Amino acid sequence: MKRGKRWLLALLCLAVIGCGIWAASAMAGRRPYKDLTAADIRSATVQLTPPDTTLEIPDTAELAEYLSQAVIYGRDGSYTEYAGQGVTFTLHLADGSTAEVMAYNPFLVIDGVGYRTKYEPCEALSCYANKLLSSGEAVVIAEG
Repeated sequence: MKRGKRWLLALLCLAVIGCGIWAASAMAGRRPYKDLTAADIRSATVQLTPPDTTLEIPDTAELAEYLSQAVIYGRDGSYTEYAGQGVTFTLHLADGSTAEVMAYNPFLVIDGVGYRTKYEPCEALSCYANKLLSSGEAVVIAEG
């Protein structure tokens, strides 16, 4: 084989390997709140739409656990084309910042940016919010 063809073949192999690594990392997903604890959350609310009700979350430990399990993949803005219930958690964090996380399966929307998500952890967040609504444990702070 000529020297030029070997270099071209080597470059082509490197490109294929690089694309494979990139694709594998995109499929692996990440957990943006994996280190979140109840101590990191000063206060939190959740808005369920429908029924357009906002609740104050009395104990943030369970919420922190659910959020720490959430897995996101690539960005995806197509959540705006879906219909269904969204539950939006507003977190007032101990460092003074605020974060907004909407569970809208199969999406997780973090501070206005949509991501595809792993089904089970996102569904657990929705179930948690609906459990708070039906249990009467959380204080209703707004109803639409």
